[in-house]
Amino acid sequence: MNILITGGAGFVGQRVAMECLSRGHLELDGNRSADIDNIILTDNAEPPFWHEGLREEAKVTVTHGDISDESYVKSLFEKEVHVIFHLASIVSGHGEQDFDLAMRVNLDGARYLFEAIRAQANNARVVFASSVAAFGGDQMPDIVNDNSKQTPGTTYGVTKAIGELLVNDYSRKGFFDGRSARLPTVIVRPGKPNLAASSFVSGLFREPLNGEPCVIPVDPSQLMPVLGYRSIVDGIIKLAEIPADTIGSDRAVGLPAFNVTVQELMDALKSAAGNRHLGDHVMKKDATIAAICAGWPKKADTGRAQALGLPMESSLEEIVTQYIDDYLEDA
Repeated sequence: MNILITGGAGFVGQRVAMECLSRGHLELDGNRSADIDNIILTDNAEPPFWHEGLREEAKVTVTHGDISDESYVKSLFEKEVHVIFHLASIVSGHGEQDFDLAMRVNLDGARYLFEAIRAQANNARVVFASSVAAFGGDQMPDIVNDNSKQTPGTTYGVTKAIGELLVNDYSRKGFFDGRSARLPTVIVRPGKPNLAASSFVSGLFREPLNGEPCVIPVDPSQLMPVLGYRSIVDGIIKLAEIPADTIGSDRAVGLPAFNVTVQELMDALKSAAGNRHLGDHVMKKDATIAAICAGWPKKADTGRAQALGLPMESSLEEIVTQYIDDYLEDA
């Protein structure tokens, strides 16, 4: 079995790759797949690898290119690919800054990828990483679920909503067997902040745990759906594995989430940190980031995902403890 991960040099992409390598195979439709022979990680650049073993792993191929370059995308399919995790994307804040780039990468890139998968004619399994930002607008309900109308309020959200519809239609036509994982905010990402409007949510854990201050650009009462990175990764893989008829015609599934305020996130950090010295949270509102976050869902009903068996941590404190164990225990 060959696996392709776009956005493969990113944090989530690397962890998906490591988890697949650890398992050695997938359980597609409840059946053991052939052993994983090769995992292709493609990205437009090479940021720090959080798992150095990936570069030395014989079963991993790392390649760099532009997902919106049709010829490059086609080159990724010189060998048959059986499972694709499409994680590459221009993130929310960056998409608001550069509309054309977001459309070129998120929309055109997805089309080129989907067409290359279709050309294989092997009914490949596809997981597209979407986002709760696919919801929005002044008529958005207080609690969204998988049946809520999508009227996103950002360019990023628009491209994710379109991607979900494309996955549904390509699957309906039998071009591939697709699913969309609608992600809440992922916590806790190591490394440096990125251009996502929600980047500060990981920062409010990461920077204080490093003894550094973190600027909080929104009101502490801001509600946000969040989920730990381990459950995000396991959920993405689980969504690839479950049978299509279990999901139904709407292939977009909102992953489980904790619906919490920023204040509750800060409190969870203090609770889980124990005797560690923490840097300060500095409240300094950023009108642009605050407006983007305010336009996203405040609460998500993810009962459908939980009924499908997608995982979720027991508490916010567990997520913080996992981050400390995975990335700070030797610090």
